[in-house]
Amino acid sequence: MPSRRSFLSKAAMLASTSLVPSLKAFSKEELLTLAAYKPEKSAIELATDEDYWWQIQQAYTVSPQIINLNNGGVSPSPMVVQNAVDRYNKLANEAPSYYMWRILDQGREPLRENLAKYAGVSPEEIAINRNATEAIDTVIMGLPLQRGDEIVMTRYDYPNMLHAWRQRELRDGLKINYVELDLPAEDSELIVKKYVEKMTPSTKIVHITHIMNWNGQVIPAKRIADEAHKRGIEVLIDGAHSFAHLEYKIPDLGGDYYGTSLHKWLSAPIGSGMLWVKKEKISKIFPLIPNDKPNSDNIRKFENLGTRPFMIEQAIGQALNFQLAIGNARKEARLRFLKDYWAKEASKMPKIKMNTSLKPEFSGALAHFSVEGLEAGKMEGELFAKFKIHTSPTKWEKLDGVRVTPHVYTSLRDLDRLLEGVQHLTKL
Repeated sequence: MPSRRSFLSKAAMLASTSLVPSLKAFSKEELLTLAAYKPEKSAIELATDEDYWWQIQQAYTVSPQIINLNNGGVSPSPMVVQNAVDRYNKLANEAPSYYMWRILDQGREPLRENLAKYAGVSPEEIAINRNATEAIDTVIMGLPLQRGDEIVMTRYDYPNMLHAWRQRELRDGLKINYVELDLPAEDSELIVKKYVEKMTPSTKIVHITHIMNWNGQVIPAKRIADEAHKRGIEVLIDGAHSFAHLEYKIPDLGGDYYGTSLHKWLSAPIGSGMLWVKKEKISKIFPLIPNDKPNSDNIRKFENLGTRPFMIEQAIGQALNFQLAIGNARKEARLRFLKDYWAKEASKMPKIKMNTSLKPEFSGALAHFSVEGLEAGKMEGELFAKFKIHTSPTKWEKLDGVRVTPHVYTSLRDLDRLLEGVQHLTKL
């Protein structure tokens, strides 16, 4: 690992060469070195160690012209993952049907085992999908629900999930009971109470978004799940924004079903996701894409996609290795530090309203802010036109502003530039 002096020297060199990073694909040995770096430092202490995070930043091929602060949509992959995709793709194209089905397809079981170990579950409960929407829609569309059955969720849940439940409501006569939340929310007791109030004897499923994509609100999933289970209600958890972002194992959340995208915080190849179903519940869920045994208790029935991009799937393994080298606790602490670095300063500016809690139990990396008198589109447009900062204009329910989502490759210099942009917005 570099010394402080070497770090500053490299930073100066980069500044003099159009900010082009020295891109790096970590070897296995270097990943082990990263994992073992300064064991005497806690995750919180290491969060501000710029020498360490400079090394992580060099693994990504990010644009030197655009500051990407919309990693909540989809994150770039580090070079080691990109190289794996290229390598597997070249192999597959030498003889597609042979290398895809007889070689690459055989790598799914080791990958399943590694993902399961990381997630703290059985490999017989993990299916590899293309994104959180596919994973969660598999459960929503596959559950054997009847007319009159009720669902509890909020209007701040992800739109694709809302669309799926509303389609079942329209088609099958289900009823959705919406939890009314005011964001940001900083009272766990009140959040749980609002979910419980919507549960009735007819409620069959509580849908929980662990981290809401709009503003990064962390929901106390386990407490809500426990209340649901007391009433014989199952729980479906959307972990798209919390997997490889917060430190936890899937069972810690108390759900029965769970879906996530791997191309967000895990930095896996674009178009990769994962579904988890409790073993005893697999048989009752019909697969989204039918196979010959829809009532099987084999988790693999949810992977009947036909021809798929095997190269993307197999490169998930390299992304997982990269995550393990950093460590969940270190990564969560760094992401929260990056959010706090800019958000605490922005909150002091006139006309700025932070729509995300700055308390660690209620937020991670994602944050949303508004500017008095400006709409989301105007804010996003100004940040990009004047500062080449890419963010997400977010106007949904009572939120109207910009969502900012840094990742581990985001530098403090990038966030200083963001603060310049926020200051500019307050003068419009």
